[in-house]
Amino acid sequence: MVQLKQVSMVFAAGTALFSDGYANGVIGSVNTLLKRVYPKDLAKHHYSKTLSSVAFAGTIVGMLTFGYLSDKVGRKFGMMIATGIVAVFSALSAASSGGHHGSHQGLLAMLTACRFFLGIGVGAEYPCGSVAASEQSEEEGISKKSQHRWFALATNAMIDFGFVVAAFVPLVLFWIFGEHHLRAVWRLSLGLGVVPAVAVFIWRLRMENPTRYKKDSMRNVRIPYLLILRRYWVNLAAISLTWFIYDFITYPFGIYSSTIVDTITGGSDSLSTIFGWNVVINLFYIPGTVIGAFVVDYLGPKYTMITGLVLQAITGFIMSGAYTHLKEHIGAFAVVYGIFLSFGEFGPGNCLGLLASKTGPTAVRGQYYGAAAAIGKIGAFVGTWAFGGPDSNRGNTGPFWVGSGLAIFSAIITFLFIRPLTQDGMLEEDKAFREYLESHGWDTTQMGLPEEEEWTSKASHSDVSIEKAAV
Repeated sequence: MVQLKQVSMVFAAGTALFSDGYANGVIGSVNTLLKRVYPKDLAKHHYSKTLSSVAFAGTIVGMLTFGYLSDKVGRKFGMMIATGIVAVFSALSAASSGGHHGSHQGLLAMLTACRFFLGIGVGAEYPCGSVAASEQSEEEGISKKSQHRWFALATNAMIDFGFVVAAFVPLVLFWIFGEHHLRAVWRLSLGLGVVPAVAVFIWRLRMENPTRYKKDSMRNVRIPYLLILRRYWVNLAAISLTWFIYDFITYPFGIYSSTIVDTITGGSDSLSTIFGWNVVINLFYIPGTVIGAFVVDYLGPKYTMITGLVLQAITGFIMSGAYTHLKEHIGAFAVVYGIFLSFGEFGPGNCLGLLASKTGPTAVRGQYYGAAAAIGKIGAFVGTWAFGGPDSNRGNTGPFWVGSGLAIFSAIITFLFIRPLTQDGMLEEDKAFREYLESHGWDTTQMGLPEEEEWTSKASHSDVSIEKAAV
């Protein structure tokens, strides 16, 4: 019963990352719909590319800004603000409207601005929600044999589930409203993003800051950044670089899902066909993240990540070498492509968040995680613009050769520069960090929350215990 309660807290902290998957996934379908509804306006100012790119910019701002707030104000504060931002700007995105009697360009400009601010809320979830989930995963009551599993299921699996739902929702709405009411389809597709955000907001109301944060934060003191960088820069640089590579590989391959759909459907204009195949392709993420979550506690995040990267590289090399034959059997190509995506989630998809949240100290965990994740998102942005549309066999196979080579490079970096994690690794790291600070003359008695705040927290727990005992 205790473990169930603690696991629910891990999910309360991490589940909001569903909004990341949903927000990034649904914009592809919304772009397809907008091209049908406002074809001239969308082409005129390249709004299609802008809508996708501006969310990346907002996400990076959110990661960096809320990384600091997560450490200096609190995990719960950051999580509540993040879900609030996502809920508000999901609603405003759906209600986008232009001035001057409903100007279409004004509507698209408002939608672009809302996407930026929505990105800030989504980005904020990484250093607040993910970090809190990692700290909750080592609370008393969680089995030591499943600490990494619950974190992976509450974070990366939620992002992937968001991608699947984001592909499915526009399809269902299209079935309901039909070809002649596409405005309702795109507005509701964006607006339904409010529902999970509000649900998680309510779920989080009764949460507290995790125990690790209460004991080892530097909320009320000046953070010794130079000392921290001296100790952690190698690990942080290695995780940031591997995250950059992972997103550089993963996000651009969304281009190839649309290529596969076009080939399977013979270039069909039917939205139900296009959306239906998008659901199928996004479903390939789920086996990788779920299986990886159950493997990571046995192999550890470092070696699970290396395994996933190597298997992904092998699959990519097979796809590149056999592309001419696979192209003639598109069903087989879609399956192999799905396996390629799945291995990415099995390894780096699940493990990067674990490594970023559990290799640094609690005192700067939000900023440490936020910096690594922001560099990853820059990789996604660069990769999306680096890979152009496929015009030839070489153009189609080139990204798979590059992606597979980078996966091997990432595996080597992980092996050489990222240290393995143990169970209760954050507790051990915080002890070692305190000793390191003390050896450099830094007063560690300043760390942690003020005594009155801890007393209030303990008193509330005591009241609950007394009530249970009375019952």
